Amino acid sequence: MLFKQKKSERKVIVQNDVKDGIISYCKMNHPDEMVLILKGKSKNSVMRIDGLVIPPFSHTGPTFAGFPSSFLPLDLSYIGMVHSHPTGSEEPSLEDLNNFFGLVSLIVKSPYKDEDIFAWDSNGNSIPLTFSD
Repeated sequence: MLFKQKKSERKVIVQNDVKDGIISYCKMNHPDEMVLILKGKSKNSVMRIDGLVIPPFSHTGPTFAGFPSSFLPLDLSYIGMVHSHPTGSEEPSLEDLNNFFGLVSLIVKSPYKDEDIFAWDSNGNSIPLTFSD
């Protein structure tokens, strides 16, 4: 191949204030799941998350969380979503993968600590996750 490009590894960087907001929202909604939209930028396979949005008309329960994407205003800074798993599993379910939104999905498992946040792509592959100021 003439123009073979090196495939760069994808990674997610979450600002600390966003991480703290995610963890607080998980704890507020426990034992139900919660869902939030992630705002940020993606460049050169690096996704930087710098904001959160509560989706309009979201619905949650002990085993589900979702929202109708048709009610979202057009905003090109939406790059994914985050939801919690109160049962303590960090793995995305088949339903999570079938309802994937954006470039990345964060899952926060109970008991909702910094080390309980995981990033996934639409195929269910883990993406390295770090936090920054």
